[in-house]
Amino acid sequence: MSIPPVSDATTIAAAISQGRASGREVVASALDRIARIDGRVGAFTNVLTERARMRAETLDAAIARGEAIGPLAGVPFAVKNLIDVAGLPTRAGSKINRDCPPAARDGTVVRRLEEAGAILVGALNMGEYAYDFTGENVHDGDAHNPHALDHMTGGSSGGSGAAVAAGLVPLTLGSDTNGSIRVPAAFCGCFGMKPTYGRISRAGSFPFVGSLDHLGPMARSVADLALAYDALQGPDLEDAVLTSRVPEPASPSLESGIGGLRIAVAGGYFARGGDPEAFAACARVAEALGASREVELPEAHRARAAAYLITAAEGATLHLDRLRTRPRDFDPAVRDRLIAGAMIPAPFVERAQRFRRWYRDAVLTVFDSVDVILAPATPCRAPKGGQTHFVLDGVTLPVRANIGLFTQPISFIGLPVVAVPVRLDAGLPLGVQVIAAPWREDLALRVARQLERDGICTAPVAEIA
Repeated sequence: MSIPPVSDATTIAAAISQGRASGREVVASALDRIARIDGRVGAFTNVLTERARMRAETLDAAIARGEAIGPLAGVPFAVKNLIDVAGLPTRAGSKINRDCPPAARDGTVVRRLEEAGAILVGALNMGEYAYDFTGENVHDGDAHNPHALDHMTGGSSGGSGAAVAAGLVPLTLGSDTNGSIRVPAAFCGCFGMKPTYGRISRAGSFPFVGSLDHLGPMARSVADLALAYDALQGPDLEDAVLTSRVPEPASPSLESGIGGLRIAVAGGYFARGGDPEAFAACARVAEALGASREVELPEAHRARAAAYLITAAEGATLHLDRLRTRPRDFDPAVRDRLIAGAMIPAPFVERAQRFRRWYRDAVLTVFDSVDVILAPATPCRAPKGGQTHFVLDGVTLPVRANIGLFTQPISFIGLPVVAVPVRLDAGLPLGVQVIAAPWREDLALRVARQLERDGICTAPVAEIA
């Protein structure tokens, strides 16, 4: 194989299309690295060795016959274990779901990546039922941050972030309800995308909060992120949200630069309540882009509160039967939050939904004068594993409930975001959100690519001792 054992998706696909590597070699290398390293990282819950090898053989045979191959040909990928994989129970990080029948077919996002030539190698660790910001799991063991194994990955897509950062696979899929792609992307130092609500099909995935859930990719380069996004997007007859709302797919043009884009920094709520390093990372990105203007998203603190109410109430409704019949099989921290959500008075939720409509309209007005908004992804670097509280702006707060304080007001109204990694020093990475108006993922990707090209935001593979 004429490519390094740890390569990005773009490099792998090019090598295979040019005959410099085979699918069989690439998959064997990925499986070997997973076997050697993942015992310390805890990213995978299932490794699909035989499926991956068979898929690679099929790809190599197609190439030998001169057949056309897709833009992700031979690229190993893995998915958060709330996405259906044929033959596996869709466990969604839980103990209870393991008793469910195996999925009869792959979820839409798995099928679309495989149609583009990618090869599924496994399912990934996550917080139970996605109600988590830490990456810790009492049933499967915690995912560990590859940059410092005694620190959190962030969640709930902790395995997805860890697998990319550790170089186990170049591409993963996660889900993001309140920040579950952007938080682990920030803590693990990789790129992550939360698309516009309704842009990427959720068919064949286990829900958390139907009105807030998104699926999206994570990768070590913006080019890889864009390749995956391009393969994933588009209408799906199995997802009613997509068939009724999504505009025509638009392939992102990464090399067109940022000339003419109006870029601003989120102030007010997004400029307080975190560690100085979080704001320094955002300032570094803003300076590199020449973004000196500040804008304020109105009532963002109320948006976060409303997101909490809707999340707790909708999530609890989904799990009422499980809470009644198998309460002891939940992670107690998740169970207790769901029980609390079940007791929220309906008028409170109705008020939160009314506010949500107002807030969306108010934020869209901000985008009349800007194209992209920058904000911190997390209020701090990754906490230590098992840490339950941290001090932010002089106030002691629970970790699990507050890591997403900068992500929740954004996903609350379904805006597209690319999370970009920033290294201020030799310490753990931080992340910045590049936020665009609905359906303008292309703008967020262009800005992320410019930052990557300029060396401001890069995602090297972690060195694991």
